[in-house]
Formats: sequence, C-alpha cells, structure tokens
Amino acid sequence: MTLRRLLGTALCAATLAACTPVGPDFVRPNSPVVKQWMEVNNPSAGQSGLTSRSAPVVRWWETFNDPTLNKLIAEAYAQNLTLQVAGARVLQARAQLGIAFGELYPQSQAVGGSLQRRQISDNLGPISDIRRIIPLDTEFSTSQVGFDAQWELDVWGQQRRGVQAARSNLALQVANYDDALVTLTGDVAALYINIRSLQEALRIARENITIQQESADLTQLRFNNGVTTELDVQESTALLNNTKALVPELESDIQQAKNALAVLLGKTPSQMAGLIGNSGRIPTGRSNVAVGVPAELLRRRPDVRAAELAAATQSAQVGIALADLYPQFILSGSIGLQASGGRDLFSTNSAAGLASAGVVWNVLNYGRIKNNVRAQDAAYQALIANYQNTVLTAFSEVESAMVAYAQARKQVTFYQRSVDASRKAADIAVDQYRDGIASYSRILNTQTALLRSQANLIEVRQEVSSNLVAIYKGLGGGWQIRQNQEFLPETVLTEMAYRTDWGDLLEKTPTRASLN
Repeated sequence: MTLRRLLGTALCAATLAACTPVGPDFVRPNSPVVKQWMEVNNPSAGQSGLTSRSAPVVRWWETFNDPTLNKLIAEAYAQNLTLQVAGARVLQARAQLGIAFGELYPQSQAVGGSLQRRQISDNLGPISDIRRIIPLDTEFSTSQVGFDAQWELDVWGQQRRGVQAARSNLALQVANYDDALVTLTGDVAALYINIRSLQEALRIARENITIQQESADLTQLRFNNGVTTELDVQESTALLNNTKALVPELESDIQQAKNALAVLLGKTPSQMAGLIGNSGRIPTGRSNVAVGVPAELLRRRPDVRAAELAAATQSAQVGIALADLYPQFILSGSIGLQASGGRDLFSTNSAAGLASAGVVWNVLNYGRIKNNVRAQDAAYQALIANYQNTVLTAFSEVESAMVAYAQARKQVTFYQRSVDASRKAADIAVDQYRDGIASYSRILNTQTALLRSQANLIEVRQEVSSNLVAIYKGLGGGWQIRQNQEFLPETVLTEMAYRTDWGDLLEKTPTRASLN
C-alpha cells in the first residue's frame, strides 16, 4: 500500500514537473548583417584573387603546397599542450552534464544498515525502582536495513534549466576547442612563413656581402695603384661591415622564431633540429582564394559560436535563479526492515516505511533572490553584447585581411621591378667605376638601394602569405580536421582511463547512460 501511494505521488509530481520552466528561452541575439565582402566586389577585385563563388577550403594550409608546413601543422594538432587543455575542458563539461542530468532524479539516495547494542545503567533511579516491582532487562539490541530517498520536484524547471546550461556549456567548450585549433593552425603557418622569410633575408644579405666584398677589393686595388683616394676604401669598408652586421641579427631572429614554433609543436628547442632546415622558399598560396559569402562566417567561426553558446548558458542561469522565488516541493521516503536483535530482522513483520511531502519557500529572502535574478540577467545582457561585438570583430578581421592581402600582391610587382632595376644599376656603377668614369659614391648608392629593394621584396612577399593565412584564419578555417577525432591524444586518454573510471565519456559519442 505504501509503495502504491509513493508511486502515485511520484506520478503527480511528474505531471507538475511537466510545466514550462520559468525564465527566458534562449534565442540567438540579433547581429549585424553583411551581404557581400567589400574587397571581393571593389573595382580592382579582378587583381585581388579573391572570389566568393565557392566556400573556403578546410585544410587551407595545403593550398601553399609545402610538405614541411603540412607536417608542422599535423604535429601541432597532435601535440600542442594548449589544445590539450581545451580538450580536457570538453571532457570536464561532459561529466558536468551528467551531474545536471542526475538532478532530474531523486537528489538524495542512500542504502544503509545498522546494528546497535545498548546497556542501561542499573543505578538510574527510574530503572532501579521498576526492577523492584518487575524484572527488567537493561541490555538490548536493535538492527535495521533500509533505503532512503529525497526528491525535490522540478515544478518550476530549475533542474531542466540546469541541464540546458550544462548542454550549452558542453557545446561552448567544444567551440572553444575549435577556436584554439583555428588559432593554432594560423600561428604555426605564420611562424613558418616568418622563418622562411628570415632565411631568405639571410641568403640575400650573404649575397650582398659577396658583391660588396668585390667592390671593396676593387677600391683597395685602385687605392694601392694611386688611382683613387682612401675615402673610397673607407666607404666600401663601412658599407660591407654594415651588411655583415645583419647576419647575426637575422640568425638570432631565426632561432627565436624556431623556439616559438617549438612551443606550438609541444617540443623543446633542441628537438627542432632538422625539422625545418636552414633554407627554403616563402610559401605562396593559390592565385585564386575562395572566401565564400559573409553569411557563412557566423557558422564557420568557432569564436562566434562560442559567444552565442556563452549567452545561451547564461540564459539558463536566469531561469535557475528565478525558480528560487517559488516554493520547492520535496518528497521524502524510506523503506526497510527493523527489529530488536538480528534474528527477526528479515521476517515479514519487520517491514517499516515512511513517506512524506513537504514545501519549502524562502519568503523572507525575496530581496536577495530578486537581486540574484537581476545579477544573472545583467550577465546575460553583457554576453548578448559580447556576441554582437564578436560578430562585428569577425567581419572586420576578414575585411582587413582581404584588403591587406590584395594590396600586398600589388606591391610585389613594383618591388620586383625595383630589385631588377637596382641590380642592373649596381652592375653599371661597378663597371663605370672600374673604367674611371664614375665615382665610388655611385656604387655606394646603388648597392645600398639594391639591398633595400631586396629586403622590401622579401617583406612584402611575406605579407602576402601572412595575410592569406589571416584571411583563412578570419574565415574560421581549420577546426574541421578534429571531426571524428578524439579531443585528446590516445596516450592521454589511456592514462585518464587508468586513473579514473570514465565509462565511455572519453569516447567521441558517449551514451546517455554515461551521463546519468
């Protein structure tokens, strides 16, 4: 009979709990709308190489056709420790979702048993008086086993909002992981491009040292023959040593860039030897770059999704806080066996049970509760503004990267012409100086201009590739490579499974049972 009553009460409670949860239902906030990219549709778009006719590629780094870059990004994806931090937070959010699911069921559940043996003093007044009249046993024992449970009914949807918050938080952590992956691939590519440009600058510096050494030897020969003055010798020596001074600076910059890349790869600097090499070309992408349409950006960029999910998580927190304004309905019950001594404990007559229903209402704390609701709502509004700002920032980053890429491509042509002209001028100046029809100042000026033009060309070629990386990064490309993959390396998952019973939460698609 008691069991039937408890089941009936639980059924009524489930009916009450089916009410719509209090608090706002999350709706994606309004955000600025961009119909087309400015740089793609400007009059000079034909020279920019940008097109919105197709979606951006996922493995964008492969468009550079550089096997070393592909290998570096693969190693970073497998070993980067910052990415592993983000992956561990995804697993943590999975476990927290399981906790939230558990709150939908009886929150307090316990199975217990006890055996007590008690001796009452014979010298207590009432006991001694009674024993003079009738025999009284002052030593006795009791035993019991039972199951206790307490269930706060989710009438106002507080627990269901908690599940919503946990679901949104899990999706948020996945978006943060994807954002970390986008940042990682972009940073690896940018560092690699920087290393290659520094190596090319070092090569150019050494070539100019050879050219300037020949000119210095020529001035020394002419000075020894009395054809020119010592001024030419000193000027050529100064130019030569200024160029030689560039070598140690470039070598230092290269090593520092390699050290920074080592951190992204999860390696020590000493493990980088032989991974990149001492020379290589600056990676160049395809001539045509697919950027898609602006509307796709809100779904492709993980940081935009993360901002939306953060707002969704906080929206549920408003409902959780609002539920505290209403009474809480609590069911409590216990069922078990009780007996004096252990001999009759499991007999039919030893059955015992208790069922109770109660209401708790914090009517005297309405000021505190209302202010908590207001605080949660203000935090929600801040995250709405943050989402809108994230969208604006995303559009701005892509547009800025596009215009920088397009303009840098134009500069390459001009600087290449400048290098060709400077090299020819330097050769003419040397010939004229050797023939005695020009002063050394012409050699000094032309060789200085040659080195500057070559440095400018290397810099702008680096900017073209770096801005292309910025475009792909701004478009949110790269995170898709984690699909159908674990969030942590297999060795880490094995260690965690050995240390703690994770069930199947470490797998790509954990079952609902693991979340309960």
